[in-house]
Parts: sequence; C-alpha cells; structure tokens
Amino acid sequence: MTNHHDGPFPNGPSFPDALTEQGRARREQLRANLAAVEQRIAAACAAAGRPRQEVTLVVVTKTYPAEDTRLLASLGVTEVAENRDQDAAPKAAECADLPLNWHFVGQLQTNKVRSVVRYADFVHSVDRPRLVDALSTAVVRAERPELACLVQVALEKEAGDAAAAQAAGRAGVAPEEVAALADALADAPGLRFAGVMTVAPLVGRYAGDPAAAFGRLAEIATAVRAAHPAATMVSAGMSGDLEQAVAAGATHVRVGTAVLGARPPLR
Repeated sequence: MTNHHDGPFPNGPSFPDALTEQGRARREQLRANLAAVEQRIAAACAAAGRPRQEVTLVVVTKTYPAEDTRLLASLGVTEVAENRDQDAAPKAAECADLPLNWHFVGQLQTNKVRSVVRYADFVHSVDRPRLVDALSTAVVRAERPELACLVQVALEKEAGDAAAAQAAGRAGVAPEEVAALADALADAPGLRFAGVMTVAPLVGRYAGDPAAAFGRLAEIATAVRAAHPAATMVSAGMSGDLEQAVAAGATHVRVGTAVLGARPPLR
C-alpha cells in the first residue's frame, strides 16, 4: 500500500519550503489528485469486501519529469512506474536518493535489459522465454538482489480469438502460455516470479468489458498460485478501470493520468 502524507523525506523537513511558487502549486495539485485516487481505491475495496491494505497504488510517471517524481515522494508515494528505459534510467538516477520502488511496465527489448536491471525492482511485462534468459543473465552479472517479475497476459490472445490477437499487436502471452513462462521465471537464477499482469484489451471478447477481463485474469492468477504459491501479485487496472480491477482481486493498480494529469505527447 502507498501512503499519502508529508515525509519523512530525504531532503529534510524543509523540502516543501524550498519549492518555488510553481513547485508548491504542483505539489498541492498532486496531493489533491492522490487523495481523490485514494478515495476511489478505498471505496472499491469496501465495495469488494477487501481490506484497503491489500491494494498497492503504483503511480505511472511516464512522460513526466523527475521533479514530479520527487514531489510525489515528498507526499509519501513509494511505488512508481515507467514504460521506456530511455526515460526511466536517467529519472531513476536523478531520484536515487529517494525511498522508491521502480516498476518497469512497458514492452522490454532484450537490448535494454542491462540498463533496466540497474534500477528496476519489478518488471511487469515479461512475455517471452528469451526475455527471461536475458533478465536472469543481467541480474546475475550485476550481483544485485533478486528482480521480481510478472508474466504479462494478453487476454486478446485467448484461444479462439485468433483474429483479435492478430489485430491487437500488443505484448503479452496467451493465457494458455502463462504456466510455462511462469515456470521458466521461477527456475531462472536471480529472478523471482511474482505474479501476473494485464491491460484491459481493446479487441476480442473482452474489449470494452474490463470487469470480465480482470475476472479472467483472476482465474489465471489462481491457477498460477496453485503451482507457485508465493506469486501473489495481480497487476491490473489503470485510471479508467481501477474499480473493476480491485473488484476482481488486483493487488496493484497502475495509475498515471488520474494522479499526474493529461499526458504531454511522447517525444
């Protein structure tokens, strides 16, 4: 769970006082947005009969500057996510003094793996055996702690949805391929198989129905835990559908726009 409060913060208690007027205004905007998202998560947990502490908010900071990440940390955010290494690596370096866990949530090319393992605590987007091998090799060589990894599930690739899968072009493995990739992660030196992740599909039988999509992910997560009891993470839900994800049992919701505002265009 991510708490939203002031400090303790590595820059000391005077950090907010040192901000410019613009910085203070941005911090207050983020505080209000975090409070609104917290209300939504708490209400969704209550509706689902779940304790609030079962759901962790991961703030997706992609396209936003390190200054915003620093402001979020000053408000008590501890979990942040990025989807492109070229943006994440310098941002993580600039924020290395902060008590943050970094989640990599984007499609990961093998040539970026060595960079990603320098800062990432979680990789949500493992979708092929070659990536498992590359991550394992990089972690072992870096002599760093275990890297938590999730299998990204592409629900539009469900058996019988071949046309949807072809049209989707989205990363992730078909549901029937999850078990084999989970086993590969569990056996890979330096990696810890942590659970499963999905994004609500835009095509196929679950298009426009995130509740059904996340319900299907919950079934997959349950099956995975039968073989890997410690793989309890279920990463699902974003700004527009976090309530449905919480109702279906998500343990981590990845929220960007609702906290940081409408995104600037990618460079």
